[in-house]
Amino acid sequence: MTSDRRLPLSAVLITRNAAGQLAECLASVAFCNEIVIVDSGSEDATVEIAERHGARVIQSGWRGFGPQKQYAVEQASNDWVLCIDADERVSAPLRENIIAVVSAPTLGAWRFARCNRFMGRYLRHGEGYPDWSLRLFDRRAAHWSDDPVHEKVIAGGEIGTLSGDLLHESAESLETYLAKQNRYSTLAADEALARGERASVLHLLLSPLLRFIKFYFLRLGLLDGLPGLVHILVGCGASFAKYAKMLTFQRNPQ
Repeated sequence: MTSDRRLPLSAVLITRNAAGQLAECLASVAFCNEIVIVDSGSEDATVEIAERHGARVIQSGWRGFGPQKQYAVEQASNDWVLCIDADERVSAPLRENIIAVVSAPTLGAWRFARCNRFMGRYLRHGEGYPDWSLRLFDRRAAHWSDDPVHEKVIAGGEIGTLSGDLLHESAESLETYLAKQNRYSTLAADEALARGERASVLHLLLSPLLRFIKFYFLRLGLLDGLPGLVHILVGCGASFAKYAKMLTFQRNPQ
């Protein structure tokens, strides 16, 4: 998609059945001179919405989160890429800071805070904020990891920090969020086992407890009210599930 500012930056997304939230996301990255979407078989109006916003859509099978995002980055026409998800929006302050650093780059990778909306409230503490996310980078200096879940950008040099929030407007229900965390805990358990890690009963007991203390008390998640408490407890439950699944496999690999 071409903007008047012709900023040499590609907005890069991976999608599947994201029609409900995609339009607002794409509107927030209209300052980029290209939008690249790698779609893995959407059955809703995702592709139609993307093309209506001038995005270049590439159909490709699922590889896992890290490999899929890296593949999408490689399809961009610009070396500078901004990687976001369909349920995220670039806030106005963040947009202006992105334009400034891409127009006159001094570093090859930049992170910024992601502000998560959960149970109708933006979380400002605990695990939900600032949720630092490295999403803006020169692909010659950084790349996505090949992790199938909990993927991250790996940068070779210094990483800068931008002010302004990336707004995570998740509209999923609590039921859907819990189901997603269950899937993620399975992927995380499989990944840990593949690295040769082993779980113990101590992991099962202490990991959720220490996680709760860290995010609810030390990171002041208690200030986010009920949504903050639920968000942290779900994370603790996912940690418990990960180690429970690892222990189950260790006892019975079949």
